[in-house]
Amino acid sequence: MANVVQGDRWLRKFHITSEHAPHLVCFPYAGGSAGWFARLSAQLAGDVRVSSLQYPGRLDRLHEQPIGDLHVLADEVFAVLDKSRPVSLFGHSMGAVVAFEVARRLQAASVPVPHLFVSGRSAPHLVRDAGVHLMPDDDLITVIESLGGVPPGVLRDAELRAMVVPVVRNDYRAIETYRCAPAAAITAPITALAGTDDPLVPVPAASEWTRHTTGTFALRELPGGHFFPVSQWETVAALVRRRLCGEDF
Repeated sequence: MANVVQGDRWLRKFHITSEHAPHLVCFPYAGGSAGWFARLSAQLAGDVRVSSLQYPGRLDRLHEQPIGDLHVLADEVFAVLDKSRPVSLFGHSMGAVVAFEVARRLQAASVPVPHLFVSGRSAPHLVRDAGVHLMPDDDLITVIESLGGVPPGVLRDAELRAMVVPVVRNDYRAIETYRCAPAAAITAPITALAGTDDPLVPVPAASEWTRHTTGTFALRELPGGHFFPVSQWETVAALVRRRLCGEDF
């Protein structure tokens, strides 16, 4: 069971790590929740202090209105983060773009961002609008099942379907209507992680993240599809640990 970070309904933590350890804030994919990063937190416990975002409209925030504008979502996240110390960011899929926008806001406020990790997402200037947020429910469910977002058949349950589909649709609206200038960049180093069999994010599209930093850039290819971290958390954690704890790749 995740613990709520004191005074903040947005952030969850799963393991106790020293306040002096590097801080990593994690951003879930469209339709995802904070708990997806619990295994990453377990792998990094003791070395990196991991917090994971719980967006409005899901689980314990089910009765809150989801945010359908990615810039507004980034503004809300920026507002609740501790700006008194450096914070690194890790986002998967839609979460990678939210993390990038939050990094831009943090750096504009002179808050150090030691590193941005972007996973399972094309560079933000590459528009990918398949109109998923406009699809009928059955078609939208087929899309998320095909990517491995939910096991096939789970959303046949009417009650669960009624909870999940509006949130997923809202998140797809946020990411599909988002636009980013090719020149938008942060100074923080970026590491992009790409699944070798990801049908949504070809490796060259992930490599385009290099445009969005004036710092160093690294691309790591890992086996798997769109949700490759699920089978690669140990490897992902090793990459994060080496980067945030002062070791070279």
